[in-house]
Amino acid sequence: MYQDTIAAVSTPIGEGGIGIVRLSGPESQAIANRLFTRRLESRRLVYGHIVDPTTGDVVDEVLVAYMSAPHTYTREDIVEVNCHGGPMALQRVLELALREGARLANPGEFTLRAFLSGRIDLAQAESVLDVIQAKTQAGLRLAVQGLGGRLSQPIRQLRHDLTDVLAYLTARVDFPEDEVEEQNVSESLRAALASIQELVSTADAGIIYRQGVRTAIVGRPNVGKSSLLNRLLRESRAIVTPTPGTTRDTVEEAANIKGIAFVLIDTAGIMDGGNEIEALAIERSRRAIDKADFVLFVVDGSEPLTEADCTLAESIGARPVLVAVNKCDLSPKAELDGLPWLRVHTSALTGEGIPELESAMASAILGGTVVPSDAVLVASPRHKDALVRADRGLSLALASFEEGAPEDLVTIDLTAAINALGEITGETVTEELLDAIFSRFCIGK
Repeated sequence: MYQDTIAAVSTPIGEGGIGIVRLSGPESQAIANRLFTRRLESRRLVYGHIVDPTTGDVVDEVLVAYMSAPHTYTREDIVEVNCHGGPMALQRVLELALREGARLANPGEFTLRAFLSGRIDLAQAESVLDVIQAKTQAGLRLAVQGLGGRLSQPIRQLRHDLTDVLAYLTARVDFPEDEVEEQNVSESLRAALASIQELVSTADAGIIYRQGVRTAIVGRPNVGKSSLLNRLLRESRAIVTPTPGTTRDTVEEAANIKGIAFVLIDTAGIMDGGNEIEALAIERSRRAIDKADFVLFVVDGSEPLTEADCTLAESIGARPVLVAVNKCDLSPKAELDGLPWLRVHTSALTGEGIPELESAMASAILGGTVVPSDAVLVASPRHKDALVRADRGLSLALASFEEGAPEDLVTIDLTAAINALGEITGETVTEELLDAIFSRFCIGK
């Protein structure tokens, strides 16, 4: 348990109805009592004022909640001061808490203390950030499931089962002359391997739901990219005019499409020539394509494909692509046989084909996979990497055992698999990994 007390503003910076200053640690109650005009009682919300003990000046009218350990978020004493949501009031209350002996919290330190105290495991701690950053209902559902231990439970069970096998093999090595109750090692390893591979198979879909998909909307000028963006967003976000080249800079907005957060990037029309400003805009568009996970390639269905269309198609590369054949409300003239990707006919002007386009976008990203709402999904690249390493170690251990390799060699790969699983829940974790994970949190969480 920590010996110091931390404090931070736990609500976003800016003006609002309420702002919260949070303290956690053994001196939380004592510090609050020196600043607050009334005595605190555990699990009671108390009305009063924060007063500067040096000058006697009233800083703010507040509600204060005190929660005694161990039944708190961090399993330490916690005080939350509910102030008016102006930045000056919050900053002043925080300054007084620091002056009275608290230390400014590091990013994610409240959640780090919750993990180190054993209240939550590492996967659950990461889910806290996922809940905060969720962009869709599907992403929020996954995050809440992770926070409740939906992924942690099968991982802990797998580690338990494999540790039993490891203990059996170790006993056989250490005590060869003693009778050790027989176990079916192959069956146990195969069952664990199947469970791990099932979890890995969900990872790509889970990561998509959690992180979203960066989608570059590309095409030559005046094919309707900005109009299509506005249709997908259900609002007029990009400027649309009949003049080619209206978009001079990339416009980036998030859209919830079939439960997936598509980060749509409207790019400048790509064509050769133009002035220096247009050249810079086109260069930014090319960079957006390079960084995209998915490309929505827009062509004008009312005109024949141009050399610029074909050149752009060749430059897209190997990433997933969907072709939006726009302006289907006009007479079709485009010959599309040269485009190797799935095509959806749309009209950004009338809205025709937009539902079909959204379904095709989601299907292209998920590869046609239908994910049941009650499925356990791996939604973190870090967790996927750990599971892949566990899969590798377990596969080697199983192969070695069935080939009759010495049991002490089998335990090496089996231990590697167990440690990889432990990285997910935090049983086997380095200080560097913890720093990397919690540095992504905001101060105050």
